[in-house]
Amino acid sequence: MKIALTTDHTGFEAIKELSNFLEASGHECVYFGPESFNVDDDYPDLIFPAAKAVANGECEVGIIMGGSGQGEAMAANRVKGVRAAVFYGPVTAKVAVDAEGNMSDEPYEIIKLSRSHNNANVLSLSARFLTMDEMKQAVKLWLETPTTDVERHLRRIAKLDD
Repeated sequence: MKIALTTDHTGFEAIKELSNFLEASGHECVYFGPESFNVDDDYPDLIFPAAKAVANGECEVGIIMGGSGQGEAMAANRVKGVRAAVFYGPVTAKVAVDAEGNMSDEPYEIIKLSRSHNNANVLSLSARFLTMDEMKQAVKLWLETPTTDVERHLRRIAKLDD
């Protein structure tokens, strides 16, 4: 899979390790910067090119990173055709129901839902709240989770992309 990758300064070191992990798993990574650590970088300048690469089909999906991942997802979601989901840590649902309506205490269920129900094509990770092992586990699961063909989910995704 061809994956757009970028981060602000907060994830500068982590994105390199994540890129190595993805490439070792057989994926092709297209890196959109930054080329050096700069605490004054502005995440929209880095996120927009990666998001546009996903939206125009240059890359199949994108993985972006920042301190919380929130602002980066907001920037990516401004690009028509991008559906960015934020992940900043494993959690157990208070009402533990998985994507099929079954009871689940899976701490990465939100990752599966972002792909299966929402067809997220960009994953925004928190460099401050995730360990590298958590990032790798989340990314692996996210990339492996298929999108549902359930009509109500497809209808909702179509409305997002309109």
